Amino acid sequence: MAEPDYIDDEECAELIKPRKLVNPVKSSKTHKDLHRELIINQKRGIAPHNKPELQRVMEQRKWDQVVKQRKEEEALKKSDLEQELMKRQQRLDQFEQEKLDAKERDENAPEFVKMKGNLRRTRQEESTDVQVS
Repeated sequence: MAEPDYIDDEECAELIKPRKLVNPVKSSKTHKDLHRELIINQKRGIAPHNKPELQRVMEQRKWDQVVKQRKEEEALKKSDLEQELMKRQQRLDQFEQEKLDAKERDENAPEFVKMKGNLRRTRQEESTDVQVS
């Protein structure tokens, strides 16, 4: 194959060599900023939002699980004081719940059971009055 005749450097030394034309889109500031941002995101491992929806949902679920697991680990790492306060709060809540349950049982009990309880109380009061005197 024959070489083209315009490649001769000796003869072309005086001629102006052609330069590549500047692309106005690539030279614009917005294009440069976008390109820089894409490069930075690629280095960080953050991909643009062109992932399929299923992949995005699965990544979000995985991220949520990691966050939930971290919160559970932090909850387990509570100080001794916080643990003791939580135990006391649970005992108080349990005691209040037992009171409410007993009150509901008394309200829902038949009338003869209520009367029997009243008779016991009056007998106990009479017996304590006699012993005190």
